[in-house]
Amino acid sequence: MIKKLLEPYFNWIGTFSIFFSSTLIRLSSAPHYLKEILEQIYFMGNRSLPLITVTSAFTGMVTAIQTFYQLEDYTPQKFVGSVVGKTLLIELGPVLTSLLISGRVGAAIAAELGTMKVTEQIDAIETLAIDPIKYLVVPRFVAGLIVLPALGLYADWIGVFSGWYVSVYSLGIDSTEYIKGVQDFCTSFDLFFGLLKAFIFGGVITLVSCFEGFNTRGGAEGVGIHTTRGVVISSLFILLLDFFIAHTIL
Repeated sequence: MIKKLLEPYFNWIGTFSIFFSSTLIRLSSAPHYLKEILEQIYFMGNRSLPLITVTSAFTGMVTAIQTFYQLEDYTPQKFVGSVVGKTLLIELGPVLTSLLISGRVGAAIAAELGTMKVTEQIDAIETLAIDPIKYLVVPRFVAGLIVLPALGLYADWIGVFSGWYVSVYSLGIDSTEYIKGVQDFCTSFDLFFGLLKAFIFGGVITLVSCFEGFNTRGGAEGVGIHTTRGVVISSLFILLLDFFIAHTIL
């Protein structure tokens, strides 16, 4: 009974591992698909900026307000800046950005490749002696590795700035104290750690979405099912890896 319940999960892990290995082996072909990589960078990055901007801004403001409320009577004002900076750099910046990109970009990748699969366009690419993993997966994977850290860095900046704005103009905190808190307590390791997580999450999102797209079956209904699966599995991987990375490195 247990074997039957777990068998689909082990099958998924096995086939995904093969897909992951195939993608890594073909990464050397990335320079030949520079145009496709740039197109994916534009799609994943530039067109995601409004969503990331709004989310990061309100995250920074809410974090500042909650920190001020919790620490108002106990600690100096500069600790508001330190908490906002630390929280965004290490955790909220990379994780929230990745979850948003998983929902927006990951779903689009899975749906696009899934539609190509059920309409036999991927089979047609193979008949033209073009490796579909090199042509379709590698550019998206490389773009994800580049875009997620960049968006994470952008989200950090927006969040810290928004936290400063609400701290100074709404909570009455001195601007110098807020900035001093960020400078004194946020280190280059915090920034590196957040960008490392975003880098890993970018690879996870694109690979899982491409994998689900390549394995789509069942016509239009199958596209919807595998698109949803791609988003859900990517989000779960992000949260699980976030814990294991933090537990291992910190």
